[in-house]
Amino acid sequence: MEAFKIGIKLKLSQLLLYLLVIVLIAHSSVTIFSIHIPFPVPARFSRENAAGNSRTLVFSSSSGKVSSFVMHAVKEEGPAAEKKTLLYKDRNLGSFRNSSSVSFHIKKRHSRRALSKILGYEGEMKLFSKRVKEFFHPASANSSCKFRFFMTWISSSKLFGKREISSMESLFKSHPDGCLIIVSNSMDSIGGMEILRPFLDKGFRVSVISPDFNYLFKNTVAQAWLDKLTKGNLDPGEISLGQNLSNLLRLGLLYKFGGIYIDTDVLVLKRFHRFRNAIGAQTINLETGNWSRLNNAVMVFDKGHPLLYKFIEEFALTFDGNKWGHNGPYLVSRVVSRISERPGYNFTILPPKAFYPVDWSRIGNLFRAPVNESQSKWMFHKLQHIQTQSFAVHLWNKESRKLKIQKGSIIQHIMANCCIFCNNHTSVLGIITH
Repeated sequence: MEAFKIGIKLKLSQLLLYLLVIVLIAHSSVTIFSIHIPFPVPARFSRENAAGNSRTLVFSSSSGKVSSFVMHAVKEEGPAAEKKTLLYKDRNLGSFRNSSSVSFHIKKRHSRRALSKILGYEGEMKLFSKRVKEFFHPASANSSCKFRFFMTWISSSKLFGKREISSMESLFKSHPDGCLIIVSNSMDSIGGMEILRPFLDKGFRVSVISPDFNYLFKNTVAQAWLDKLTKGNLDPGEISLGQNLSNLLRLGLLYKFGGIYIDTDVLVLKRFHRFRNAIGAQTINLETGNWSRLNNAVMVFDKGHPLLYKFIEEFALTFDGNKWGHNGPYLVSRVVSRISERPGYNFTILPPKAFYPVDWSRIGNLFRAPVNESQSKWMFHKLQHIQTQSFAVHLWNKESRKLKIQKGSIIQHIMANCCIFCNNHTSVLGIITH
């Protein structure tokens, strides 16, 4: 009996030992084979480039599976601070994004809406080439175009105002046998045609046509750039997308059709019959006499000119939406400085007095009336110089749009000489008469 009790105790001890071993093995298994599962996020590249901050590149899998690896490339600058990431739920994607990703996502959606307003509708775009060709080559021989002018207008038709109408008046005053196409989606409307009605009633040849970017830039480097933009794969930057697209559009118009491009804040003073394949210098180096910057507000080029193709190529390859002028005046300056010595690019660089007789920083002087004899003498000589030496005057709308035209000012004299609807010109121009 005593032996039986001892046997039972041994078995119980062994059983307890077995149970203890099982518990220990189970605990070890959980520790050894446990997996840290990161929260799944969509594939993206996020970059930070603020002054004094680190630059981080993060890649993660976009599939529903657990990411197999996470790669960080971090450059530390200064003491590392604790980084907090805010996560927001994206209802459309059913996933989470950090705050910088949300900002870019909102910006991209806004850009797409703005882009659709600028580019117009597919049905209208398909008619673009047909409408342009019919306008420049009408059935009637009496309606032929001796000069082909282009303007672009990216803003709302409601903003097409007195300054722009004055530019059109000056164009037709000096080129009554010219034709003007305003390439614009917003102006290609009933409201836009009402703005142009006074010119049409006087027999001037003017039309508004919605642009077709795909047609204009087919088989150019800009075709791929536009494709990225329309698909939302390109950051348009902080500068107005419309402004940058206008810089590209004018190049495509001249490359495809040839003619004369002028901004809507340019007053034309004389006929352009002497110009062929010409671009104007904005500034010159006073020591060397060489140009230091060109401008794209007035350009005259033949169809298919190689310099225009270089401009288009430069736009697509070096686009920067965060630097003012980078895709416009600075662009044409960069390209011309590189190819000026190469053969095959026959063009003329006109001096500043041709189109830019007054620098943007001094344009306000043309809007003010003289208040003493000294100013009157300066104004007389400046006006005489512009009228005899210049073919156009760029008004630099960015600087002068809010300026009032004072009676007796240089601009008032120029506009009075360029007007077509002269009977009510004082009220139209907003000239201060007292």
